[in-house]
Amino acid sequence: MDKKWFVFYTKSRQEKKVNELLLKKKFEPFLPMQQVMRQWSDRKKKVTVPLFNSYIFVFVEEHLISDVLQVPGIAWNIRHNDKPAVLHVNELNTIQRFIETGWLIEAGSDFTQIAVGDLVKVLDGPLKGAIGRLTSVHNKHQFSVVLESIRQVITAQIDKHAVRKLTDKELNSSVLII
Repeated sequence: MDKKWFVFYTKSRQEKKVNELLLKKKFEPFLPMQQVMRQWSDRKKKVTVPLFNSYIFVFVEEHLISDVLQVPGIAWNIRHNDKPAVLHVNELNTIQRFIETGWLIEAGSDFTQIAVGDLVKVLDGPLKGAIGRLTSVHNKHQFSVVLESIRQVITAQIDKHAVRKLTDKELNSSVLII
């Protein structure tokens, strides 16, 4: 059988606990984490939180999904088109690059021909090759990689010169990750 990265939904704020339980039961979980600054009334502190609230990915054969669902804290298996949702390898790689590198990169491009809604490609840096849809153009330009199979969006702040609009040929011939 083929192992794949299946997508599971956890009970609220149970991601870390579920990750530990999955490891104890010899499953291969992936819980993408990020550091964020949290503000309390008396202080600020960097904390590590899940990148996707209530989502965890498990590298397992499809017939073992029911075993994963028995782990305390797992609520259900995410489905896409009436089949168990799968995190594709290129999506996994994109998530890992976002986590490892931070979200600011530099490069060069003619940004004047790109508009909100256009599909763009990162030209250089640690996210080179990532494809997504431009969601906004302001002082800080935002580039989104839509991971359709898990219905999540990763938004990175990228310099306007670091992306270029995909050509018609690329749109027609490539397999996009969105």
